Amino acid sequence: MTEAIDAELAEALSHVVDPELGTDVVTLGMIRAAVREGSTVRVELALTIAACPLRSQLQGDVERALRHVPGIESVEITTVAMDREERAALMSIARREAQQRPIRSSVPPTARVLAVVSGKGGVGKSSVAVNLAVSLARRGARVGLLDADIWGFSVPRLLGLDDKLEVRAGKMLPIELPLDDGLLKVVSMGFLSGEDEAIMWRGLVLNRAVQHFLEDVAWGALDYLVVDLPPGTGDVQMGLARMLPHSELLLVTTPALAAQKVAGRAADMARRGHLRVAGVIENMSSFVCDHGEEYALFGSGGGERLAEEIGVPLIGQIPIDAAVAAGGDEGRPVALDSTSPSGAVFAAIAELIATEIAPAVEMSNCSAILFGLAREAVSAPS
Repeated sequence: MTEAIDAELAEALSHVVDPELGTDVVTLGMIRAAVREGSTVRVELALTIAACPLRSQLQGDVERALRHVPGIESVEITTVAMDREERAALMSIARREAQQRPIRSSVPPTARVLAVVSGKGGVGKSSVAVNLAVSLARRGARVGLLDADIWGFSVPRLLGLDDKLEVRAGKMLPIELPLDDGLLKVVSMGFLSGEDEAIMWRGLVLNRAVQHFLEDVAWGALDYLVVDLPPGTGDVQMGLARMLPHSELLLVTTPALAAQKVAGRAADMARRGHLRVAGVIENMSSFVCDHGEEYALFGSGGGERLAEEIGVPLIGQIPIDAAVAAGGDEGRPVALDSTSPSGAVFAAIAELIATEIAPAVEMSNCSAILFGLAREAVSAPS
């Protein structure tokens, strides 16, 4: 029921996306009411079950979205459990959404998909994606790393891999790297093409390549899929929004104002595609010399300004560190050494993501099971 929501509040809440279903909470019927009382908004948020493990995340996203409405200073959220009719309506919506997305991805529906994006090149996006994936795996997670930067693939070099993808039973097998108690599974165009060969593809062909990596790779069990997207807001980014609508974006920027503004366009693209922006990571934040003096070589405050502007958390600030570049050239990511300054920062970012921003939780009793049933219903022969 959404009768009690005015247009401005509904518009703000339409940017809050359920990370499993890839649809906003207003469309899903999860907002029973949102009422202004002066500078306060009181929201009634309906979850599929009272103990839904995504409750805290959805509450946080709802609050951040509403706090950006002019004149709103506080948000009070009450959570309730859906009744049978509401769950049936949500099931119907999930079925309709599944019908509109014919892709049969082999990525498990419960995997958290973290798409690492930037508004422009040169901000260290791929390095962040690789080191984040390594850090999550070192924490014990099963992590897929998809290099979706088809033109400018760099993941194989950053990880020191020159393998070729094997095909078994019609499916490509990711390159697997055991890391501590976790596992990293890697797929890149670089495993199918030579490092020095130009990939001269456009629009639909690029999207088809990414679709192959989602449909025709035996990803197996995953807690996370980290996707290294090309810079900008082009075909691949829009295609991912269609193919993996439960993707959550991590925006990478540098402290410079110009980089911050360009990254803001990627956030706008995400919200137009109803994707959740999970947070901002500031790369190349500052340089600390041997005697302890800190220098803001690329300016300061860009990550914090961007996070505040779009209403998401600033997840971490990665310093300028020669070890990051050296590790990339040597194929040994700095995140493998959590005692190094930058390695420790990546470990802290992974900890925050895994515990607060996008925890890998058991969703079998939440709406994921409904989505799974919806997908089965759509796939079943009529």
